[in-house]
Amino acid sequence: MLFLQIIRTAYRGILANKMRTSLTMLGIIIGVGSIIAMLSIGEGAKMQVMESISRFGTNLLRVRPGAARLGHIRTSNVETLTIRDAETIAREVPGIRRIAPAVARSGQTKFSNKNATTMITGTTPEYIEINNFQVADGRFFDETDIKLVKRVAAIGSTVRRDLFGESPALGEEIKIQGQTFRIIAVMAEKGQSTFADPDDQIFIPISTSQRRLFYQEHINDINIQVEDASRIPAVKEGVERVLRERHRIAPDAESDFTIRDFTEMVKTWQETSRTFTVLLSGIAAVSLLVGGIGVMNIMLVSVTERTKEIGIRMAVGARRKDILSQFLIEALVITVCGGIIGIITGTSIAILLSRFGQWDTVITVWSIVLGFLFSVIVGLVFGIYPARKASLLDPIEALRYE
Repeated sequence: MLFLQIIRTAYRGILANKMRTSLTMLGIIIGVGSIIAMLSIGEGAKMQVMESISRFGTNLLRVRPGAARLGHIRTSNVETLTIRDAETIAREVPGIRRIAPAVARSGQTKFSNKNATTMITGTTPEYIEINNFQVADGRFFDETDIKLVKRVAAIGSTVRRDLFGESPALGEEIKIQGQTFRIIAVMAEKGQSTFADPDDQIFIPISTSQRRLFYQEHINDINIQVEDASRIPAVKEGVERVLRERHRIAPDAESDFTIRDFTEMVKTWQETSRTFTVLLSGIAAVSLLVGGIGVMNIMLVSVTERTKEIGIRMAVGARRKDILSQFLIEALVITVCGGIIGIITGTSIAILLSRFGQWDTVITVWSIVLGFLFSVIVGLVFGIYPARKASLLDPIEALRYE
């Protein structure tokens, strides 16, 4: 009952100065609301990046040519990777599920009076399985098409819209770099990623790209899907060993290729996202700190204004811990109420940003709990000094205070 009386007294003290209490709570509302909103933006960015990376497939390694050097200056890419390299890797390195060499260049495509610049990727059927592509209509080219060096193409959904609009594309003939190709497949839409538009490309047999389109023997990269994520380091080491042997690279010389580990990329992005979230939360916490200082300032003013009231309470039997509890609870009521309103405000901002601002936001339970705990901690930390000051007042001096 005594505790309930203290809470009622605290509410009466707060409601006696509604405007002052509202302005004090505003700092807490802004602080907690900012934390909720910033954390939701950070989580949304993390989710978007992870989705973008997952679209490229899982357990991936990508081998790319190194850069030639002129003294200490890197110039163009070296032309040392070949299809034979990919075949040797597949044969000699255990733990590989699929492997696909690729030749990729930007090129001009044309159909009727429409044209577009897109990515032309010459590869093998394993490429779409490694990189999570699906065929929406038709069939993807096979090993027979590669052996016969056929001019057939599988186009992405963006290319289909650019060249055909909503009209059917299957079976039509298009010009790629001035040469005629027949469309045998339309790929399912994969969606825009953080790095590029995977739907804005055309797939053709790798033999056709090398012999009839780009006239090159070397390849641009080798895509490798590992059987299990735990085997990625061993496969990576095996690929490096095989390529160094094939390219006759001396033990102390730099490799003329690079191996990108998508697992490391994911970890890097996770660390970056975590740093980004902590930074945003830190900025929001500053406003909460300012709000806490405002709470302490108002509570000190309240102690001064109610000095005589404190003296009367002590005179009729209130103990020092009762006075301490009363003012501490008042500070907690202000910050907790402000925190609850801040949680609602921050959640609303995150929802509005997601709906109207086209931002990906994710509101998590732990961010709401964190915002609430911050409001409680601010009330305790910044309310304890004014409450203690009130409890240490001398009753006689307090009664004389005017």
